[in-house]
Amino acid sequence: MTIAELKKMTQKELDDLFRQKPAGPIPNGEAKGTALVLPGTAVTNIIADIIRIKIWKGKVFERDPKSPDRGVLKNKILLLGHRAIEANVYKDKSWFDGKECVVLDYSKTSFIAKKVRDEIREIEPGFYLGIVYWGKKRTIGFALDFP
Repeated sequence: MTIAELKKMTQKELDDLFRQKPAGPIPNGEAKGTALVLPGTAVTNIIADIIRIKIWKGKVFERDPKSPDRGVLKNKILLLGHRAIEANVYKDKSWFDGKECVVLDYSKTSFIAKKVRDEIREIEPGFYLGIVYWGKKRTIGFALDFP
């Protein structure tokens, strides 16, 4: 599975893939991020490139050494990939389908993103598919690739 393949999939295909996969482990380290906006359409690549260049480049995870099912992360944002906008990371039930996922919870760590909750599942080793929520409303998808 590659980022290019994910971008070609429809939203339904991405949803089915997310539904089929287990949570996987809490990630650790730096991941390249790709926004999946209007997946499977002619504008998917353009939007992903604009977001990657100007807004969001990925995430850096740090697993809790005392509890492998918890951690924190910072997003890599803006042109230089500044590390900012922290989230707590833990496993819980997905709002999408009720099955276990890895939750990226900004509610207690970020004033700017306190309404944001991301959910990710490992679709291949070191490769995660994610969903972004604003409040309880689902917004866009994303992928995280750990080299």
